[in-house]
Amino acid sequence: MTENEVGEDALHAVRLEKLGELKKLGLEAYPYSFAVTASAAELAKRYESLPAKTETQDRVAIAGRIRSIRNSGMFIDLHDASGKIQVFSHKDILPEAGMAVVRLLDIGDIIGIEGLIRRTPRGELTVNAEKVVLLAKALRPLPEKYHGLADVETRYRQRYVDLIVTEQSRETLRKRSQVISVFRRVLAARGALEVETPMLHTIPGGASAKPFITHHNALDMDLYLRIAPELHLKRLIVGGLADTVFEINRCFRNEGISPRHNPEFTTLELYAAYVDYTAMIAIIEELITAAAREVAGGLQISYGGKAIDLTAPWPRKSMAELVREKTGVDFLAIADDAVARQQARALGAEVHETSGWGRALEGVFAHKVEDALIQPIHVTEFPREISPLAKGHRGNDQRLTERFETYINGWEVANAFSEINDPRDQQARFEAQMRERELGDEEAQRLDADYVTALEYGMPPAGGLGLGIDRLVMILTDSPSIRDVIAFPTMRPKA
Repeated sequence: MTENEVGEDALHAVRLEKLGELKKLGLEAYPYSFAVTASAAELAKRYESLPAKTETQDRVAIAGRIRSIRNSGMFIDLHDASGKIQVFSHKDILPEAGMAVVRLLDIGDIIGIEGLIRRTPRGELTVNAEKVVLLAKALRPLPEKYHGLADVETRYRQRYVDLIVTEQSRETLRKRSQVISVFRRVLAARGALEVETPMLHTIPGGASAKPFITHHNALDMDLYLRIAPELHLKRLIVGGLADTVFEINRCFRNEGISPRHNPEFTTLELYAAYVDYTAMIAIIEELITAAAREVAGGLQISYGGKAIDLTAPWPRKSMAELVREKTGVDFLAIADDAVARQQARALGAEVHETSGWGRALEGVFAHKVEDALIQPIHVTEFPREISPLAKGHRGNDQRLTERFETYINGWEVANAFSEINDPRDQQARFEAQMRERELGDEEAQRLDADYVTALEYGMPPAGGLGLGIDRLVMILTDSPSIRDVIAFPTMRPKA
């Protein structure tokens, strides 16, 4: 047991003793409710013009967590979800029963206060307590005020403590919620319909990823946690539920953990009938710029000390063009897979022996170009080999598709394409993916025969997009890790 744990155990014992004293006084340490009439922020706004040294007869009821106790409880800093307000508890105002409660309070306790509003000579908005009600006795101490949760692992494991003591953590997660609200507002104005699709799939589809597997006892069958909602959303387009559908969805991929990757993450996916991938560019730019204005206060932001300008429209460049600009090698002029692999390896990219031209091009892009795309850009014309759900490009090079990814700060934040609606083409793409699985690619997509059947009933031309909410929130809040923007990130249990 560490020295800190010994100290915490001792404080825990002291608080248990106080809990016992409260019971001796006939007081309930965990009552059922408390009627709150105002928040700290509401009171600050309501009384912002109240002069110092002014007392009122305005009675309020507030509640929150004690963050500071001074002068043996005479002054208490009470924090609720909106902010801080000072409480003044004195024997001239507070009956002895209330003073008895105050003497048994600790930092971290949640209390309710009834009393009159005043402004102290020092200008502090204060509630003169006439009644003190203990709402929840905190049996464990909070981290020391000025250092907070120094252990990053503890911050993520005990997010509830982190949120109590770290305003930045609270603000980041609130901004995440704001981003999602902005997305819903923008898409509702566009007439899009929000829907829900299954999280348990019989076939993991819609993306190239390794799934989590679970088992349904009653049906005696394996199921897969959703890696993407794409194929179900497009089934709704086939069914004519709406011309534009979207889902803000949790996805699960059995992959590594890093500052930019969590096994479960949140995306926005949208599919719109009668448009192609160029329409998705406009939607992505509108969503991200609206979110930036809401949570970052504008389009000029900073991430990790780098200035980023989100002013739309953003440049559009093909993957092959960006590779040529960076390396001098024109992959569009290379016709042979083996030559493409050889050239990619010469440029330092890791390419598997079974990879074709498309994977070789992607490998060089990832190795040489991706990290340098700090300012927002749409990277277009992805290879067919790595785009099994995207329509072929309308140009002369059949190795390319009408797919793009949006990059900010060197990260992919969105992925979009013109959707395949020819069932024969989709069947052939799935079969090509199955061949890659047979060659050892665990992330290659599987054949979803029912989805092909759905396309045989006719799906209109459509564009689709996926936008990574976690990474976008990281960028808009200047958060260094994806764990900072997910309330409860995946962690290995402590021994």
